[in-house]
Amino acid sequence: MISIRDLRIAYDGRVVAHVPELDLSAGTIMGIAGESGSGKSQTALAVMGLSGYAGAHVSGSITLDGQELTTKSRREWQTIRGRRIAMIMQSPRAALNPTVTLGTLFRRSLRLHGVSRADSKARMRTALDEVVLSPDILDRYPHQVSGGQAQRFAIALVSALRADVVIADEPTSALDVTVQAEVIEVLRDLRDRHGTAMLFISHDLAVISELADSVTIMRHGEVVESGPTALVMQTPRQVYTRELLAAVPTIRRGDPQ
Repeated sequence: MISIRDLRIAYDGRVVAHVPELDLSAGTIMGIAGESGSGKSQTALAVMGLSGYAGAHVSGSITLDGQELTTKSRREWQTIRGRRIAMIMQSPRAALNPTVTLGTLFRRSLRLHGVSRADSKARMRTALDEVVLSPDILDRYPHQVSGGQAQRFAIALVSALRADVVIADEPTSALDVTVQAEVIEVLRDLRDRHGTAMLFISHDLAVISELADSVTIMRHGEVVESGPTALVMQTPRQVYTRELLAAVPTIRRGDPQ
């Protein structure tokens, strides 16, 4: 569904991310991994058509079902962003309007994308059920829910919008391990239920190995390795990938608890 060719993202002539080739198919999850500053989030912003708002110059090609995205106008992006491509932020509570309830936010988002009032109610009920959230949460403000609840609410909104492609930018980094596992299961279920294509961005290779079908490793704005997750994790070809894997904490028999 998403195809990238020779994508370059630059600020004042300095290239901060270069992705020669990336293909994401329906019903698959691709992980993008790397340390901070490796270009992961810059790539996500480019796919969402948001790089220009940050002052970046984007060249190369990003297509959605063969349709070029880099040349779309702001008005054209309004029919794509949210409806065709949606994003789950690292800190959902910070991205939610603190002055309105979650229910108001949910309804406004659906109406903005052309969903009727009657259909909105049905979609909200279904989406909240999918992420195991009580409808009572719609009466709360963002500061009145936990981080895990806010993240699941963000996923429910994406599910209700029925986006074809979802970009999840470090969606578990601010959560404890138990809640991380819950969010991973919800994301996997979203893919399985709707055939959603997903870019899962994270510095955590353990999470990516649990969720992603394939993985792309980035460093200093460049892709250093990519392939099926199991293959990259078990037999990495690049030194940097091996270093990342070696940095993942492990518990060995005999280690102090």
